[in-house]
Amino acid sequence: MTRRVAAVLVCVLSGVLLPAPAPAAPGGNCAEPGQIGAAPPWPRAMLTPDAVWPFTRGGGAVVAVLSTGVDADQPQLRGHVLPGFDAVTGRGRADTDCAGTGTQVAGVIAAQPADDSPAVGLAPGTRIQPVRVVPDDTAGTPVADPAALARGIAWAVTKKVQVIVVATPVDRDTRALRAAVADAVSGGIVLVSATGTARRTDADRDRRPYPAAYDGVLGVGAVDAEGQLWADSPAGDFVDLVAPGVGVPTLQRGRGLALVDGTAVAAGFVGASAALVSAGRGDLVGPEIARALVATASPAPLDEAYGAGVVNPYAALTNRVVTPSARPLPRVAGGSLAQSGTERRRRDLALGGALLAVIAVVGVLVLSAAARRRRWRPALPPALAVPDEPVEPGPPVMLLEEPAGARPN
Repeated sequence: MTRRVAAVLVCVLSGVLLPAPAPAAPGGNCAEPGQIGAAPPWPRAMLTPDAVWPFTRGGGAVVAVLSTGVDADQPQLRGHVLPGFDAVTGRGRADTDCAGTGTQVAGVIAAQPADDSPAVGLAPGTRIQPVRVVPDDTAGTPVADPAALARGIAWAVTKKVQVIVVATPVDRDTRALRAAVADAVSGGIVLVSATGTARRTDADRDRRPYPAAYDGVLGVGAVDAEGQLWADSPAGDFVDLVAPGVGVPTLQRGRGLALVDGTAVAAGFVGASAALVSAGRGDLVGPEIARALVATASPAPLDEAYGAGVVNPYAALTNRVVTPSARPLPRVAGGSLAQSGTERRRRDLALGGALLAVIAVVGVLVLSAAARRRRWRPALPPALAVPDEPVEPGPPVMLLEEPAGARPN
């Protein structure tokens, strides 16, 4: 009995004194943590958030990120990631991330400033609602399922988010996805979608990215620091805006940063811009915010791959975009149709004078044209007679000769 009690005490003390086992390391398919001290964040120079932050940092806005989940333990995201929803399984949370894409997109939206990191989100006051639409153990490029994407959008609508960012689009148009998008847009949510990568083969060229290709959705392409299009950014009428998407320093799952290419992070910048406008302009709702972002975009080459141009959050926040109104124009009171005899005579005289003036002008033009056809030239005045040189005067001449034998008087 004494030995048994002693053994129990040893086990209890061991559990108290010995450290708890470390959590299991992520599986081999998960993305590696990032590095500290990546390249300077050039998107900050292009999008100028420092000009926007005196007005708003996005506080109060919630952005749903539909991708691989978001790592809530990333140091620069702590406290800004909600539990979320796993739309792949239909239950559970999405605040973990294996592939890393969702965390990268959330980083360009809501990363908090840190002394050892140059990266900071465009709208650091926002909160992220992660929605997993890609299996958690995906390696390589994440691919979403249309059914999971539709469930994720529908769930985000119920959470009253202000912005939905679809980082992993699909290439199939389904009834469920179309209905979910329509509910989001009609509910006043700004829906932003990456456009994926360019179609390189004839078989893929006719495929369109969804939900970017739906009406009411902002499709986003990617540009580099010089404003040049990313080599794999697709072109089509589904591109509404472009944003930084080449060599973008952003958060990586676990810790640190990664340099990322793609339209997913570009869509994150547009989603963050929408969150800033939503937070700073309470008079605007979803479709109006989307219209403002498109109308105030910075100019870009006239190419469908650029859409309206580079997203400009400061211009969208500070400029007033006139929206069409269905109200009829006010009536203008007109004069009485009844006219006195004097007024009619004045009118007739004015019309008659105008008609005579027109006839006179036409006559002059016709005569001038006829004269030109006959090669008519105005006649020159006759030359003045020039007198000859004066002649030396001779002896006087008698005009009337006296008859012979006449006597002088």
